[in-house]
Amino acid sequence: MIIGSIKSFGRYCSFITQVFRFPDKWGVFGRNTINEISKLGVDSIPLVIIISIFIGAVITIQMTINIVSPLIPSYSTGLATREILLLEFSSSIMSLILAGKVGSNIASEIGTMRVTEQIDALDIMGINSANFIVLPKIVGFVLFVPVLCVLSMFMGLLGGWCVAEFTTMISVENYVFGIQSFFNEWFVWYGIIKTYFFAFIITSVAAYYGYFVKGGALEVGKASTNAVVSSSILILLADVVLTKLLLQ
Repeated sequence: MIIGSIKSFGRYCSFITQVFRFPDKWGVFGRNTINEISKLGVDSIPLVIIISIFIGAVITIQMTINIVSPLIPSYSTGLATREILLLEFSSSIMSLILAGKVGSNIASEIGTMRVTEQIDALDIMGINSANFIVLPKIVGFVLFVPVLCVLSMFMGLLGGWCVAEFTTMISVENYVFGIQSFFNEWFVWYGIIKTYFFAFIITSVAAYYGYFVKGGALEVGKASTNAVVSSSILILLADVVLTKLLLQ
């Protein structure tokens, strides 16, 4: 198992060096990148909005229910909701969710191109297939993922505000005062920086598994599953390392 992991890591590194080369035609690369931004990034906006609103609402409800001590100020609910969203949910947990959507999409798309011999055709024509197919996906998603992160933060706070507005669990004034109290701007940048690394992990790992598929449709499905599982594990590992480096 260890030897197999080392071989996979070496092949992954070789694959990445093949991906990150100057494109032969910058115009084609630019158009492909814009298409990938639309497909991988913009199309993920509805998912991010829906999940963030409900998670923000659930966090607010749970905080309100569990903070019952009279020694704890009432605005602590908004403060705790804001910290959870900024520090972990909108970067790490949202990236895990996007790994399922974006990662499986990339792995299945590239895997299908492999089993239908489209990648072999590009190689025969002298085109760097890894660079041509994968680089626009990585660049496009990495460029757009901060938008998803900030949107998730905002919609999560909005979900908490909806709980305060439409229920009697917490007043809107206390909630708003809580999300404004002791605000640390670095936490926003911390979440955005993490999403850059997570976006690279999602796209590159998914592309790797799709690019080296062997077999037919069954293997494409297995590659999608392996891509999601591997990228999720690497995201959690990177989260620990980045948290130690950025918040020490």
